[in-house]
Amino acid sequence: MEFMGDRATLLETGRFVHRHAGKVADATSPANAVVNTDNVDNTHNTDGAGSDAGVDPVETAGAEARHRRAAEGGDTASMSVLGALLLRRGDLDGAEAYLRAATAEGDRAAANNLGVLLHQRGYADEAAGWWRIAAVAGSAAAAHALGRHFRERGDEPAAEYWLRQSAEQGHALGAYALADLLEHRGDAGAERWLRAAAEQGHREAAYRLARALERRAAQEARAGGAVALVMGRSGPAARDAEGACRRALSASDAVISGSGAVVSGRGAGRGAGGGAPVSGSAATARVDSAGSASARQDRGATAAAGSRAGLAQRSGSGAGDVATGPVGEDGASGELGDRAELSVLDEAAQWYQQAAARGHRRAALHLGAILEQRGELKEAGRWYLTAAKDGEARAACALGFLLRDAGDEESAAVWWLRAAQDGDGNAANALGALHAARGEQQTAERWYRAAMDAGDVNGAYNLGLLCAAQDRTPQAEQWYRRAAYAGHREAANALAVLLLQAGDATGAEPWFSKAAEAGSVDAAFNLGILHVGRDDDRTALTWYERAAAAGHTEAALQVGIALLRDGDEQAAERHLRCAAGGGSAEAAFRLATVLDSRQPPPGPPALGEPVAEKSECEEWYERAAEMGHRRAQVRVGMLAAARGDMAEAARWYREAAEAGSRNGAFNLGLLLAREGSEREAALWWSRAARAGHGRAALRLALLAARRGELTEGQRWCARAVELGPAEVAERAARLREALHQELTA
Repeated sequence: MEFMGDRATLLETGRFVHRHAGKVADATSPANAVVNTDNVDNTHNTDGAGSDAGVDPVETAGAEARHRRAAEGGDTASMSVLGALLLRRGDLDGAEAYLRAATAEGDRAAANNLGVLLHQRGYADEAAGWWRIAAVAGSAAAAHALGRHFRERGDEPAAEYWLRQSAEQGHALGAYALADLLEHRGDAGAERWLRAAAEQGHREAAYRLARALERRAAQEARAGGAVALVMGRSGPAARDAEGACRRALSASDAVISGSGAVVSGRGAGRGAGGGAPVSGSAATARVDSAGSASARQDRGATAAAGSRAGLAQRSGSGAGDVATGPVGEDGASGELGDRAELSVLDEAAQWYQQAAARGHRRAALHLGAILEQRGELKEAGRWYLTAAKDGEARAACALGFLLRDAGDEESAAVWWLRAAQDGDGNAANALGALHAARGEQQTAERWYRAAMDAGDVNGAYNLGLLCAAQDRTPQAEQWYRRAAYAGHREAANALAVLLLQAGDATGAEPWFSKAAEAGSVDAAFNLGILHVGRDDDRTALTWYERAAAAGHTEAALQVGIALLRDGDEQAAERHLRCAAGGGSAEAAFRLATVLDSRQPPPGPPALGEPVAEKSECEEWYERAAEMGHRRAQVRVGMLAAARGDMAEAARWYREAAEAGSRNGAFNLGLLLAREGSEREAALWWSRAARAGHGRAALRLALLAARRGELTEGQRWCARAVELGPAEVAERAARLREALHQELTA
């Protein structure tokens, strides 16, 4: 290739040879090279490296005087060095004569620096000619400059040739420029040269190498996302395992990266516990916390916009503040990492630290995010602060979240304000959420608008949340539509919820579908509810399964119920475990009933036999009971009574009865009657009978008969006959007849 030159021919002339190895040619001392004052990572440089920073002006002036005297005496090396010194100082006219003279004597450093001088004057082609001469003579810096020249001209083959020549000679800038070219073409060899440059201290190379490693770690995490479900662990003691199980169904755990707020409402639909909740609508604003394009998953800032009537927080979806995932655009659940991923991420952190220590503010931001993910908050804050002071708005925003989490809301607001004023929409959203939580709605709206103006679609979504919380439904719909049309999936879901609440199911369905196809877990669940309402259980189950696979607790419950109905107990148990681990009381109760059905009925304890430990099913019953599940409370009471712990049984029966459980009231009455408290027992039986409990009515009838209150007894007998079941109705009818005969005798 003609542009590459004939290296052998040029070297045969005996001119451009390694005359000043380690001294002038390819020198590493600032005195032997011209170094632009621009960022050394991004400009052509001369033979050598370094800058004038820290150089003693008196010493430099003395060196210049010595080299000037030697140059006037014809010393080639001094002419080259003097030309470099003058070029660095900006004296192009004075430098040119010395550089040309040294070049004529075969000094390759001078040839390279002459190319730099001519390039600065705008003579790019002439500069390239001198760079070629120096590069053929072995100057790595000239080869780098020549490669950059050809790349700027669009001649990538020539650029790659010369950059590779520079990189293979160990030139950091050549290695970095070659890596940049290869990465642009998608060549896998780019990482090798990034590493070579980074190992020589090139901070941008260290940063980009860390980014590549971090992306690889995220890809490995996603590839290992389908981890085995955690099975065979017992009860609430395995809470962490159940959390891992839930994440096994979903790498995202219903956390929508960059999606803004997620809230829930309750709508029509049937299923466990009186109907599945409609997910979406208005109460909690979420904003990105790390703020960087590569930073961790978004976290939330709670907006003090209370739920609309009929809406409730989404079960198991993590609305509001969420746990951070791994650093990188591709955040992944912490449960998904393996040893290989951790080693890759560790290496990325090391390169980030190298770049950050050399003043790379984005590297400091990413390093802070990795450290925060690891729980090293103090060290993370230090790097965030370093980057923020250097003007990195995203670091200031992330620092604000760290301070808020530490309880220092005022300091957090200061950093958010600084970031928002620098145009960070995420920080503006955080400020909006902060003021909304304080009830300062107008200020919150102003910051949400600022976020929207900064290009953050979450601003429009959060404005919709704010309006919805104030019952300004038309305005909420307007902002939701704006965000939804911009591609905000949770805004599309929230808009669909508004339309559904207004009775427009036809208008809601396309928005639910759009949001679900974009990855909204809530929308997928809500589509399931829509199809249940149409008696299309098969399609509903498809959407429930999709939402459950993404970690939606209520969806997992609905899938579990459907599988139980179809007789697939093993698959049902898996989904029920995930839903129960996500905090669903109904799922915990149903899981306990599945486990309970497999146990043999307990026999009476033998004399002196130790009390058996609680079984796993009893632990799940207790978890559901502690969450207020009335049927679970009754069942826990029955199990306690079977163990002979009447005090514990009475406690759970009373809790269930006071919450409206007629079985709880009846059982509590039985315990009280056995203890001789018939008057109090009658009160609880009366409550149960009025709620439709036939056995309680029969007990009241028997109690009245014993007291001689025959008319009252007949009345309760009639109620028991009416309520049933058949056995109770038959006994009540006989008792009523006996009481009638007694009255008419």
